[in-house]
Amino acid sequence: MELKIGDTVTAIYKTGQYYGEITRELEDHYTVRVLAVKKHPMQGDLHHPKDAEVPFFHERKALAYREQANVPKPMVKPYSQQIPDYKESLAQAISSLIESLEVEDTPFAKKSMACLENLKNEYFK
Repeated sequence: MELKIGDTVTAIYKTGQYYGEITRELEDHYTVRVLAVKKHPMQGDLHHPKDAEVPFFHERKALAYREQANVPKPMVKPYSQQIPDYKESLAQAISSLIESLEVEDTPFAKKSMACLENLKNEYFK
């Protein structure tokens, strides 16, 4: 199915997943305007997933409401249901990620949860 400007989609960007709309088509990418968060990005180094012993453990924020990102075309899928509220979806996504990390007893999970708690405080001041 060919997607076009204005279509509602889900898009995977780095390790996060978002609901949004296509605002531009490029050769290999769609520009997607973020309208809600489906899955919060993982924390840490993208090149060493689940590894806490890296030179710099990145705190990764979710893309902001209406922020636009160029997403490779294979990572963009049509979406036909109602898009949730951005703040509510962000709260749900970060809570889900924290819950999944709580069952792991690893240095990576502990560092990730500390980053996510900082982000929660920043997101919901």
